[in-house]
Amino acid sequence: MTPKSNFIGLLPLVFFIIIYVLTGIYTDNFSSMPLLVAFSLSVVVALFIQVRGQKTTFEEKMNIFTKAAGDSDIIMMVLIFLLAGAFYSVTDQMGAVSSIVNLGLSVIPSNKVLVGIFLIACVLSFAMGTSMGAITALAPIGLGIAEQVGGNPALIMATVVGGSMFGDNCSFVSDTTIAACRTQGVTLKEKFKCNIITVLPALVGTIILLGIIPFGNGAETAVSGYSLINIIPYVLIIVAALSGLHVMGVLGLGVVSGIFIGFMNGSLDYLSALETVQRGMGWMQNLGMISIVVSGLVGLMKHYGGIQYLLEKITAHSNGIFGGQMGIAALVSLITLATTNNTIGILTAGTIAKDISDKYSIDKAQTASLLDICACSMNGLMPYAGQLLMVAGLAKISPISIMPYAFYPMMMLVMAIISIIYFSKTSPSSARRL
Repeated sequence: MTPKSNFIGLLPLVFFIIIYVLTGIYTDNFSSMPLLVAFSLSVVVALFIQVRGQKTTFEEKMNIFTKAAGDSDIIMMVLIFLLAGAFYSVTDQMGAVSSIVNLGLSVIPSNKVLVGIFLIACVLSFAMGTSMGAITALAPIGLGIAEQVGGNPALIMATVVGGSMFGDNCSFVSDTTIAACRTQGVTLKEKFKCNIITVLPALVGTIILLGIIPFGNGAETAVSGYSLINIIPYVLIIVAALSGLHVMGVLGLGVVSGIFIGFMNGSLDYLSALETVQRGMGWMQNLGMISIVVSGLVGLMKHYGGIQYLLEKITAHSNGIFGGQMGIAALVSLITLATTNNTIGILTAGTIAKDISDKYSIDKAQTASLLDICACSMNGLMPYAGQLLMVAGLAKISPISIMPYAFYPMMMLVMAIISIIYFSKTSPSSARRL
């Protein structure tokens, strides 16, 4: 039975946003409030809520929380997150990251530095599945190139971030992709097909724009060595994902192949391989716990009628599929803006987005794609998000100075709106109404 709509059920989410934003304002740093702590405090608030007409005991509330938190899709997602962390850690340790960066630098024409850096960031982040990992590896190189050729550091840092957001959004092993697919119940391949069609014009447009913009004096850049064998794990996961292999199998193949090549090139031995896998899983433990807590919190809010209230408000003035998609885009964008974390934005908005999709018969792959595109574009544009703060700190410039050059995230948003318009006109359910 659908719970009765009630704003009180949204109070835990309102509380979360308030304490997160106020802490960020107070400390002048929006990453100062630990997300797991903030969501845990929101759970405490949720446990004290008592909706009129409902007589839910504390034990019943805990049962609702634990049942939602232990949902099979959520636990599967946590396991996938752990494997994704292991994959990133192994490939970084065995030299795949440095090899793919240096391979790209070796083929960049001196007069197309921006295009080359952007494409390297796209490929690297797509292979690694993380924008922050790609930025960490590539931003110092980009800054060094800017210093060598006398280029604008804000422009090249924005280029690194833009390319990194491509992989964060489209990669088969990205935590945002995993979250979007699991919350909507679609496969990696289904989401990728819908996603790449939407962002491809943005990708091409950014490449053209970066090719036109002059950068530096055209001096040659120094390039280190690379090994084609080291990038085999990246090739394997892309092929495996496109072939339809389950994401656990995709990541498992990537981890095993990375360890094997690490044994071959001497970068790993038995004990260091185990330590590297553990280190990578450790990087994702916090996100895994947040996913569990958020799922339990959403379960309580749904029981109180908060999710139903939000669903009704979002769709109250919507016009079928178009309005439903716009509501999904707005919701995930606002949550990402508030939390500065695209994965959390997707996890929090995912359940509501699925309900909206069910109501208006929106294709789940389109919904997953829309969630990921909007969340990732927000993270690539916000001056207080981790991506821009990291590159700005490295280049010793203001993150606001980078924003005007964030061409790819801007174009992603434009293409998301165009896809909403197009899908609204061409979907079978729209045709039936016409």
